[in-house]
Amino acid sequence: MAPLFPAFQQVRGAKGNAQKGKGKNKGKDKAVKPDRRGPREFRQKNLKDMDQFALCDAMRYLRAAEVGREPTNLKYEVHIRLRTRKDGPVIRNMIRFPHAVQTESRICVICPPGSKHAKDALAAGAVMVGEDEVFNAVKEGKIEFDRCLAHPDSVAAMNKAGMGRILGPRGLMPSAKQGTVVDDVASRVEMLRGGTVYRERDAVIRLPIGQLAFSPDQLRDNLRTTVEQVKKDASGLNDRINKEIHEVVLSSTHGPGFSLNGDFQSETSPEPALLTGL
Repeated sequence: MAPLFPAFQQVRGAKGNAQKGKGKNKGKDKAVKPDRRGPREFRQKNLKDMDQFALCDAMRYLRAAEVGREPTNLKYEVHIRLRTRKDGPVIRNMIRFPHAVQTESRICVICPPGSKHAKDALAAGAVMVGEDEVFNAVKEGKIEFDRCLAHPDSVAAMNKAGMGRILGPRGLMPSAKQGTVVDDVASRVEMLRGGTVYRERDAVIRLPIGQLAFSPDQLRDNLRTTVEQVKKDASGLNDRINKEIHEVVLSSTHGPGFSLNGDFQSETSPEPALLTGL
């Protein structure tokens, strides 16, 4: 069976050589100022020194680690570690899985109340729409939504109300850079309700990819889709920027992480049917 993803090579750290002194200080090394910036690339572990697992084996151990917990709140999570520079751009995007992972997200839309945009957003499934109504609720601490969008016509009012101080630390502040300030808010609401947003942080992309009741086949499909999407994201960056996948780790809500070797099953893996359901 074809692997889930190709094998990744280890990262090799750069080595510097001290310069030799000349002139009066023959035979002595010149003092070299330490680079206080540290390494320019995120260093990753050597995978040759680690145990790696087939997908079905990792699922078996994670299901055992989650025994006795509320099954409806448990999910498989993937951590994609990247070989990348510290000063380069980060990957951020949204993905739609072949098999839905999350329940419907609660989406708030900041737009002129009573406008066509407001009506379309409500029809698309937004749980809260408007301006002052949203601003007052947020200031009172009633943030009953998971994601927030804004129409360009309401950006000035949103900034004037000081929403950035409250929504910013929670990762909910709309911005054009993140694609959450858009003209067609209704289409974006429909897209977000069925998709998962992810962002690279410290050379790692982390996101839920399956419910604990998923079958190995379902999890494999979502994992493969995720890896392919991240590769597309990396290839779409500036030609001078090089990002590559170094390691793929599978974990669960409360379980440890298992580095995957790209195989679906090993010789000792249980039957996929035994890893399905709760």
